[in-house]
Amino acid sequence: MDRNSDEFGAKVARVGQKVFLHDIILNVVMIVLSLIFLAPVVLVYIVSFSSTESIQKIGYSFIPQSWSLDGYKYLFGSSQQLINSLGVSLFVTLAGTVLTVVVTGMIAYVIYRKDFKYRKQLTFYLFFTMLFSGGMVPSYIVNTNLLHLGDNILVLFLPTLCGAWNAIILRTFYTQSIPDSLVEAAKIDGADEWVIFFKIVIPIAKPALATIGLFSLVGLWNDWFTGLLYINTAAKEPLQVLLQKMQSNLDFLTTNSTFSSSADGIRMALNMPTDSVRMALTVLIMTPILFAYPFFQKYFVRGITIGSVKG
Repeated sequence: MDRNSDEFGAKVARVGQKVFLHDIILNVVMIVLSLIFLAPVVLVYIVSFSSTESIQKIGYSFIPQSWSLDGYKYLFGSSQQLINSLGVSLFVTLAGTVLTVVVTGMIAYVIYRKDFKYRKQLTFYLFFTMLFSGGMVPSYIVNTNLLHLGDNILVLFLPTLCGAWNAIILRTFYTQSIPDSLVEAAKIDGADEWVIFFKIVIPIAKPALATIGLFSLVGLWNDWFTGLLYINTAAKEPLQVLLQKMQSNLDFLTTNSTFSSSADGIRMALNMPTDSVRMALTVLIMTPILFAYPFFQKYFVRGITIGSVKG
C-alpha cells in the first residue's frame, strides 16, 4: 500500500513539474510575442516626438538624440479646423456605432424568430448582398441623387448601418444562446416584442453586440475614403480626411520638383518634419482606439467565437 502511494505521489510530482515547465515556456513565449507586437507602437510614439535632425542622423530609434514637438505643431497649426474635424469624427463614430449595434441587433432578432413568416426570404436577401454589390458608382448615385446625402455628415454612417455579415453572425449567436422556450415564456408573461428584445435578448447578447460594436467603431474611425468621396465642405470633413490632406500637402512640398529646385525650397524641404508628422498622424488616429479597446476587452474573447460551430 505504501509502495503504491509513493509511486502515485512520484507520478503526481512529475506531472506537476511538466505542467510548471509548460507554463513557464508558454509565459516566456507570450511575453516575447507581446514585446514584438508592442515595439512598433512604442516606436511610433517615440518617433513622433523626435527631432528632424535626429531622424536624419540615426533614423528611427527608441532613444533619439533630441526631442521635438515639430510634428504636432505642424498638425495643430490649423487648430480650429482640427477641432471641428475631430468633433465630426467623434460624432460619426459614436452615433454610427450605437445605431449599427441597435439596427443590426433588431434585424438579426427578426430573422432569428422562427415564427416570422418571411424569415427565409429576408435571410436570403441579406446573404445575396454579401455575394453581389452594386459597386461604387451606383452607390454614389443612390446616396446623392435618391437619398440626398451628398455633403452631409449622415452619409458617413447611415448607408452602412446594417452589414449583412454582422446580421447573420448575430443571428447565429441568438440561435445558440437564446432558446425558443425563453422567448415563449416571456410572451406568456405578457411581454411584447420590444420588452423581449431590450430586456432579454440584449443582455444575453452583450458579448456579440460588443464585438460588432468594436469592429464598427474601428471601421468608422479609420474610414477616410467615404468622407473624401462625399464631403465637400471643410467644416464637415472628418479627422481622417483632414489628416490625409495634410499628408498630401506635406508630400507635395517635399517632392515637387519646381518648388524644391530653389534654395529656399531645398532648405524648407530639409527642415520639414516629414517623418515626425507621419508618426504624429498615426498617433492621432491610433490613440482613441487604444483607449476604447479596454472597454470591450471582457466581451471580445467570447464575442469573436460567435460564428463557431459547436462540437
